[in-house]
Amino acid sequence: MNRFAELLDALLFTPSRNGKLRLMREYFATTPDPERGWALAALTGELGFAEAKPSQVRDLAMRRVDPELFGWSLDFVGDLAETVALIWPETSPHPNPPPHAGEGVGVSDGRVGAAVPTLNEIVETLQTATRAEVGSHLAPWLDGLDATGRWALLKLVTGALRIGVSARLAKMALAEWGGVDIARIEEVWHGIVPPYSALFAWLEGRAEPPGIADLPTFCPLMLAQALEEGDLSGLDPRDYLAEWKWDGIRVQLVARGGEVRLYSRSGDDIGGAFPDIIDALPEAVTLDGELLVLRDGAVAPFNDLQQRLNRKSPAPKMLRDYPAAVRLYDLLRLGDEDLRGLPFAERRRRLETWYGSPRPRLDLSPLIPFESWEELKALREGARERGIEGIMLKRADSLYAAGRPKGPWFKWKRGALTLDTVLMYAQRGHGKRSSFYSDYTFGAWHEGSLVPVGKRRRCSRNRTRNCGGSTNGCAITRRTASGRYAR
Repeated sequence: MNRFAELLDALLFTPSRNGKLRLMREYFATTPDPERGWALAALTGELGFAEAKPSQVRDLAMRRVDPELFGWSLDFVGDLAETVALIWPETSPHPNPPPHAGEGVGVSDGRVGAAVPTLNEIVETLQTATRAEVGSHLAPWLDGLDATGRWALLKLVTGALRIGVSARLAKMALAEWGGVDIARIEEVWHGIVPPYSALFAWLEGRAEPPGIADLPTFCPLMLAQALEEGDLSGLDPRDYLAEWKWDGIRVQLVARGGEVRLYSRSGDDIGGAFPDIIDALPEAVTLDGELLVLRDGAVAPFNDLQQRLNRKSPAPKMLRDYPAAVRLYDLLRLGDEDLRGLPFAERRRRLETWYGSPRPRLDLSPLIPFESWEELKALREGARERGIEGIMLKRADSLYAAGRPKGPWFKWKRGALTLDTVLMYAQRGHGKRSSFYSDYTFGAWHEGSLVPVGKRRRCSRNRTRNCGGSTNGCAITRRTASGRYAR
């Protein structure tokens, strides 16, 4: 657990993407199974403890310290895990700590009655613990860990790491360490479960890739390059097919082996929020498309779609008021046949044949006939229909390749209107209280570029609430200075 805590703390203090990748590669290379597997699950958001609640952590802390002092400290620090980690009473030192004491179950860490738990012990214990038992497990673990370890434990248990690492970045570190393309990891990801022993065995060359057979796994999406008008001079319009770029969420629908999944662009399973889409998907097919709210065939504003996102169990009224549908772009798999190695024009023909007559909750995105770039540009500028962001250009002979290959696909958006942006940044640091740096930039689009015309303002923050935002939305408060107050 101490090694995992060191990793989280280092990731939090490392602002650069390459630095975070290096830290994760080193951890995967030097940590044995199943510890590294549980760590990977935590970093990718695949690890959760349903019976562990923040209220239990709060109650546990108030049984160890004065409740009033705890309330003041939490108000000052703003983060529950941070506050409890700092204010938790230290246990008495052991008079004769054993030499070379290592980390493990029941191994003394220099404290009376305190043992440093392993990450595996924590996960296996909490996965079977009842809600009433969680507190009795947490207390001795908190006694055995130092402030950084307590902070990492509570972040892990409450499922709120917030260390600037996305699931995609963790998978990228895994791919770099294992020397494989990240697309191969994403292809097997939804066919494996923590602690990913088969995955690590494959990446270390000790086994074949994990078998996914007929599992409803995700196919990494093919993305488009941004297109500027000047780029058109080097392209032949006869080589490309055009379709509308809809203002929704890019998704992939997968039905294999009797199971159905709806994946986001990043490979997250969002089917729970869209049971109406799941119920409408036929058997044995993988489709690429755009998730929208459609009313009588018209695309609703993006805000309507947002009402449906991130809901574990949408109510019948929500399903009725915001009817979801997918406009289909591409056909990737049909039955046992993988079509990604076919040219786009052929995949499109197969999609139209498969689609046939209209299907519930599925809509075929139309192709745009055109003869020249000038004609297509006029169509783009004249398309003021709600839900259209611009045009997609796809080479007729392009294969479906994961990632963003240069040349086959382009996205040609219409110019945006004047907009205001606010960029906010905060981080824990080295002895000074956290500050927020807010860049208020007033800009306008000019010839395809955002021209900033605003000014930069710095707002020092003594408390997480001073900016008027939610403490949950804050980055992470600084431990060193706030610890003086908490103690």
